[in-house]
This record gives sequence, structure tokens and C-alpha cells, in this order.
Amino acid sequence: MAVRAGREFLAIPGPTTIPDDVLQAMHRPAIDIYAGALLALTDSLLADLARLFRTRGHPYIYISNGHGAWEAALTNVLSRGDKILVLESGRFAIGWGEHAKKLGVEVEVLPGDPHRAVRPAQVAARLRQDGGQHRKAGAIKAILVVQIDTASGVANDIAAIGKAIRATGHEALFMVDAVASLGCVPFEMDAWGVDVAMAGSQKGLMTPPGLGFVAANARARAVHQHAGLRTPYWDWTAREGKLHYLKYAGTPPEHLLFGLRKALDMIAAEGLDNVHRRHRLLGEAVRRAVAVWAGRGAFDLNIEKAAERSDTVTTVLMGKGRDPAPLLAYCNQKCGVILGQGLGANYGDTFRIAHMGHINAPMVLGTLGVIEVALKALGIPHHKGGVQAAIDWLGKSVEP
Repeated sequence: MAVRAGREFLAIPGPTTIPDDVLQAMHRPAIDIYAGALLALTDSLLADLARLFRTRGHPYIYISNGHGAWEAALTNVLSRGDKILVLESGRFAIGWGEHAKKLGVEVEVLPGDPHRAVRPAQVAARLRQDGGQHRKAGAIKAILVVQIDTASGVANDIAAIGKAIRATGHEALFMVDAVASLGCVPFEMDAWGVDVAMAGSQKGLMTPPGLGFVAANARARAVHQHAGLRTPYWDWTAREGKLHYLKYAGTPPEHLLFGLRKALDMIAAEGLDNVHRRHRLLGEAVRRAVAVWAGRGAFDLNIEKAAERSDTVTTVLMGKGRDPAPLLAYCNQKCGVILGQGLGANYGDTFRIAHMGHINAPMVLGTLGVIEVALKALGIPHHKGGVQAAIDWLGKSVEP
């Protein structure tokens, strides 16, 4: 017996639920790629992406997923043999570094705690060893970090890390993965001293997978002129040419662009500050539910400090020796809610609840309700009342 008839609900951290309006915007014929409306569409998207990244720098649109945007960011500013520093805080900064290593870049990992965010003081200490206060150009050419790591559920303080880097006087480029944060939580590329930022379409930007975005400031574009890893497809200079098709290195992904235009319009209509507040409130609702359930020790929030927990995904650490697979299977097969499985070092020990992009209170409360049903049905020790805690939080936080 199951109660999963109806629309299946994705509660995984990407791809996220695509709004019906975005799907409808894509449901139209192709148009001329050389003139008219598509040229204007590209110009509007590039301008809005710059505003979303909060930069006066130059944005680029790629036909790719986030891994492609990783490669675009790396190849445009690095050369074979360059050294980079990767700030560990989960799976995805490490993955970005592994990508760089395969391109011929020397990679050093600054080890992190699997249950904590990056410590800015440790970053500064390592950079002082490399370049010091008086020798700005050390061996490290770039620093890579993820704002929100969807494997661990951590939110790194990009502003504080940027401030720590600048305090050392080190000239390494500061490069940030904003895939799981852009369009969900504040991101201030210029104010935080970020030189290169990248993101994808399939999370907070509510568009199907297939678009990657990179933004580069003037300092990064100056370094780009001497980068030895530049290739024809990813190259920024080639994409800055006057001919429209050069901006996509060929035929534009028209229908994904139509969808993205609608998604960005939806974000603008809601207001970015309101989008950020919605994610903050719903993220806290999830955390409060998990905190209540965890009272009997069956599981806990993976990130120890409240201030370091993400507003877009919550990673739940199962108790010792407890496999999350039956819980995930019950939620999916019996109730039609797909939760995220663990990734990387957390595989087999965690499950993940996404709350990013096109998400609202009924979707979050429904997901939490299904999890509480599964906990009861499977006999997993937990305190009752997790959903009620989420309701109580929203009831006092969402004003009439």
C-alpha cells in the first residue's frame, strides 16, 4: 500500500523543482539566432546575471552544467603547473580541485572539519606562509572555495574569507563556487573581494540543468591575458567578440535561455531580499524539525554550529550504524518525496533535505511531514513534534 499518487516531489539539492511558468516559457518555437529578439534576450540575461552576482565585472553564459563552469573558471586564469589552494568544507571544493589537477594544476588542500565551515584565520595563516605581508606574489595563484556545499550542508562565510585574504596582501585570485547559493542567499561578489564566481541554472535559478555561469572582475580578466590553459570553447576573449553566436561558441541554447529569462523575472518580481528571507525562514523550519526529531539520538544535524548551517540544504547525520537507505526508499516509494542521499565522505551516513529555488511553506511542511511518517513507520527512534516545531517557527516569523 502506498500514498504516492499525484505529482512526485523532488527534495534533492539539484535539479530543483522547475516552476510551471518556466516550463511554459520554454514551450515555444525556435527563433532566429542571428538577429532581433535573441540578441536582446542575451543582453538582458548578461545584465541581470551581473546584478545577481552583484558585480561590475563581466558575466559569461555556457552550455554546461556546474562542472563545465568549473572548467571555464579554471582555464581562463590558470596555466599548467600553477599552484592553487582549495579550502575543504565538504565535497565540492575538493571536486573543483580534482578538476584542476586533471588540467595540470598543482593542488594543495587546506584541510577542513567535516562538520564546520572554513576558518578564515587558517586561510590567512597559510597565505602568510606563502606570500607574507611583504612578498605579495607567492606560489599560490588562486584560492577555491564553495559558498554552500550541498554534501555537508555547510555555509561558508565568503565575506570573512575575502577579508582575511585581503588582510594578508596576497595576490592570489579568490574564486567562489556559488552553484547552491546564487539566487537563494546573499552573494556580493565585488563587496566581498571575489575575483571569479561561477554557478549553474538548476538550483536557485529554477531552470533545467544545462547552463553554467561565470563572472570575472577586472583583476581576473587581466590575469586571463596570460593564462596558458585557455581553450577555444571556454575562452572569455572569444566570447567577448561582437558576433552574437560567439557568446555561446556556436548555436545558443535558445529554449534554456527562454526559461532562464522567466526565472530571473520571477526572482525580480518577488524581490531578491524577499527571496533571501524566504530561504532563511524555510531553512530554519527544516532545522528546527530535525532538532526535535534528533532528541533521542538517532540522528543529528551534520553541521555543528548554527551560524554555519546552509539555508538551501540541510544534511542530516544518521546515528552510528544506521543506514539512511530505508528512510529514503520509504519516502520515495510510499509517499512520492525524493530526498537527497549522502555524497562524498558522507555517503551512507547522511541524507539531505533541499529547500532551495522554487520552494514554499507547503512544500517544506509536506516534505517534513512525510519524513515524520517514515520515522514512525520504520520504527526509527525520534522525538515527536518535528513538523509542529516547523509550524510554530513559521507561525511566529511570517507576519499576517
